[in-house]
Amino acid sequence: VQLEESGGGLVQPGGSLRLSCAASGSSGFSLDDYAIGWFRQAPGKEREGVSCISSGDGNTYYANSVKGRFTIFRDNSKNTVYLQMNSLKPEDTAVYYCGASLYPSLGDSPYDGWGQGTQVTVSS
Repeated sequence: VQLEESGGGLVQPGGSLRLSCAASGSSGFSLDDYAIGWFRQAPGKEREGVSCISSGDGNTYYANSVKGRFTIFRDNSKNTVYLQMNSLKPEDTAVYYCGASLYPSLGDSPYDGWGQGTQVTVSS
């Protein structure tokens, strides 16, 4: 399992971004067979869980800091998991990573397949 993140960038406070998490290269596995989690790491801080989505039933989970602003969802036709981020705040600035796990969790230990990450910067 190897994943690739994309979609980051520079956005003003209150703006929106959509991050994508897809299988890397020709690995050929189905993301729907795994729980997919989004995590972020700001400079000088530990990686923290942002959101995750379970396999199959698609149950979703969010950190309190992003609840009501971020939405995680799958597009199985594109074998991609997205993180829609609205009402962005400067404290959302971080490198965002996605990982795959056999079960959903906002802790990162069950996850594997981390990509290089995508930088999100929220600043005016």
